[in-house]
Amino acid sequence: MRAALLRAPGRPLEPAEAPVPEAGPGQVRVRVGACAVCRTDLHVVDGELPEPKLPLVPGHQIVGRVDGRGPGAARFAAGDRVGIPWLGWTCGECRYCTSGRENLCRYARFTGYHLDGGYAEYAVADERFCFPVPDEYADAHAAPLLCAGLIGYRSLVAAGDGERLGLYGFGAAAHLVAQVARWQGRRVFAFTRSGDAEAQRLARELGAVWAGASDELPPEELDAAILFAPVGALVPTALRAVAAGGTVVCAGIHMSDIPSFPYELLWGERVLRSVANLTRRDGEEFLALAPRVPVRAETETFPLEQANEALAKLRAGELRGASVVVP
Repeated sequence: MRAALLRAPGRPLEPAEAPVPEAGPGQVRVRVGACAVCRTDLHVVDGELPEPKLPLVPGHQIVGRVDGRGPGAARFAAGDRVGIPWLGWTCGECRYCTSGRENLCRYARFTGYHLDGGYAEYAVADERFCFPVPDEYADAHAAPLLCAGLIGYRSLVAAGDGERLGLYGFGAAAHLVAQVARWQGRRVFAFTRSGDAEAQRLARELGAVWAGASDELPPEELDAAILFAPVGALVPTALRAVAAGGTVVCAGIHMSDIPSFPYELLWGERVLRSVANLTRRDGEEFLALAPRVPVRAETETFPLEQANEALAKLRAGELRGASVVVP
């Protein structure tokens, strides 16, 4: 099969011919229809996340059709369309797994990081961690739901029920969660890189009541803010923007260092918290909700051979919505 391989962090992906993987016990093999590109892929490729499997096929927002099953796999039939997310395996026995917090399992393995992912024509996955994909979505529009959508949804729940919601970094995740927030009756305030008129235009098209630069204060106090941009300097900025009792959620798996800030920005029962990974329950809830909203992904597609170009555009902030690799 054709694949894009990471052989060493900090180097471009290499086009390669690789053996078609065989499904092991409890696994399904999927012929990949689309794999969305995530900022976490960028962190892995750029060496900002430690000790990835090498060589590695990146990509963890995979949609495709089951074309093989390993011993004991019976959840899906050949031809079923499934999604493969970031969370690829957990131990099922630790205190986190047994208390509904499998996203914090210390032994967890992640797709496109510890396990080969979807920048290839085929992928294998533990069938317990795959999701049925709603029929309403084509492959390329379903793929971003599997991480940008799921992490956005988990972050939105963590942010609480406040009406005035700030979204810092208006990329793949924010443009999806903004649609859910608007459907819930919230007012969305979008923060983008300075001068990013295209992202601000997209935010307004999706119903944001205000869009501006990330270093600006919004026209009124926020009840909550979600940081999708991996920029630690935005933490005190967001705390300054939320009202007393408000919540700031850091949604990324990696962030630059947070600078020191005066206690008064946190005082007033403001809450600063992170979101880590996702659970299968997040996936089930969000993929049931998405068609009801309906959530629609803005996408730009790239052939597999241009995976490096897709990553470069994400790195440069030149994407509108989400990018998707299509083998």
